[in-house]
Amino acid sequence: MDGALDFSMGLSEGVAWPWPIAVYLFFAGISGGALAVALFIRFYKQQTTNTPFLKAASLVSFVTIALGMLCLVLDLTNPLFFWRILVYYNLNSVMSVGVIALCAYIPLTMVMALFALEEEIKQFAVKFPILKLLIPVIDKLRGIRRPCEYAVLTLALAVCAYTGFLISALVRFPIINTSVLPALFVASGLSAGAAAAKMLAVSLFKEDLHSQDMKILHGAEWPIMFAEALFLFMIIMSLATGNAGAQSAFAAFHEGVWALVFWFGVVGLGFGGPLLLNFATGKQFSHSARAFYLSGLCAVGGMMCLRMFILYAGQTFAI
Repeated sequence: MDGALDFSMGLSEGVAWPWPIAVYLFFAGISGGALAVALFIRFYKQQTTNTPFLKAASLVSFVTIALGMLCLVLDLTNPLFFWRILVYYNLNSVMSVGVIALCAYIPLTMVMALFALEEEIKQFAVKFPILKLLIPVIDKLRGIRRPCEYAVLTLALAVCAYTGFLISALVRFPIINTSVLPALFVASGLSAGAAAAKMLAVSLFKEDLHSQDMKILHGAEWPIMFAEALFLFMIIMSLATGNAGAQSAFAAFHEGVWALVFWFGVVGLGFGGPLLLNFATGKQFSHSARAFYLSGLCAVGGMMCLRMFILYAGQTFAI
């Protein structure tokens, strides 16, 4: 740890990026995607109230990015020295640039959660007086809420894309080293983040399954899913028709355990699950709460399988 900081510390044992990084990529995608979708809807509908979906998305965003950062820190060789990443910057390092974005994004997600959950904070402050300390903080920050929302929206999309840029720097791995990966991670983050926030909005904040926000989200999930499938198709075709190294990596899609993860987890669960639940189960069931939660879980589970496949299959099938 002396001298220049190594921004890849703790990530080179066994495979370059082990499973905690896959979990971090998952949580970061959920966080950025949930908040980005909620703010898109807020701006599109010019909402001035804290809707159940905004509350859920803000809570999901803050909790998941906090858990993601915990995974990232624990994967370091010396977790107690994580603060050095916050002090020493190397602007030629993708990880270092990402840390700068996260240093702005994480506190802003906390501020967004305070804004969105203001009513709940005041209610719980009756039983838990310590929460009363947050009320004057919210009042002081209220004047900069709109600039904060624009900044968070930009950073949320940047965090989703950054996770793709982060691992695409591994040039020896054709599946990972592709310019399409950040776009794929943005699309999958929006899809899974919206699904996670929808489930929390309905279960915890009593959002109506057939509210206007839910209808907008339901209509948007199919174009997002199509974009995600398109980006995956582009990666597959670039490998199948590429040079010898790329064609060798293409074997990840039809050989070994990671091919099963892709076809059953990513394609079957992530894409097939929501499609079947919405279009092949009858109108009565597809509009039920059971189908709603199952579809959401399929989207979130498929996104986790995608992150695991990209990370592990990408490193296993190297040049």
